Amino acid sequence: MASSVLPHLQLPLRAALAAALAVALAQWLRLEHPMYALVGAVIVTDLVPAQTRQLGVWRMVGTVLGATLGALLSYFPHGPVAIGIGIAAAMFLCHVLKLRGAAKVSGYVCGIILLEHAVEPWTYAYFRLLETALGIAMAILVSLVPLMRPPDDGK
Repeated sequence: MASSVLPHLQLPLRAALAAALAVALAQWLRLEHPMYALVGAVIVTDLVPAQTRQLGVWRMVGTVLGATLGALLSYFPHGPVAIGIGIAAAMFLCHVLKLRGAAKVSGYVCGIILLEHAVEPWTYAYFRLLETALGIAMAILVSLVPLMRPPDDGK
């Protein structure tokens, strides 16, 4: 029984470890919103360690693009339509720039900034970038730990 459950526990355990490390480090650094580090870690974690590392790099690029675009767009009128336009623009820009694997996180970060940027959009964008990057870094770090058992190929 344990051998049949183990393959299905590997991804949840890796994501949980990356998220816990990201939150602990974010709290230690006294970052205001550790939840973005948690989300970044879970989004990037993949069962295949090489995939986590490869996508982690692209998603880091997407985080930078989304934070920058969100801060720029925050000077325009706000609201649900503006948030939707920002998310679409960030994701489309990733497509145009051929930033494979960056689109979802770029749209996510841009949307967060447009939704919650408060008074200082560049400061807010910087800290969301920092927190999300911390989560991505923890996912990449956890990906260096060998798998307990190779992933099942679906057979």
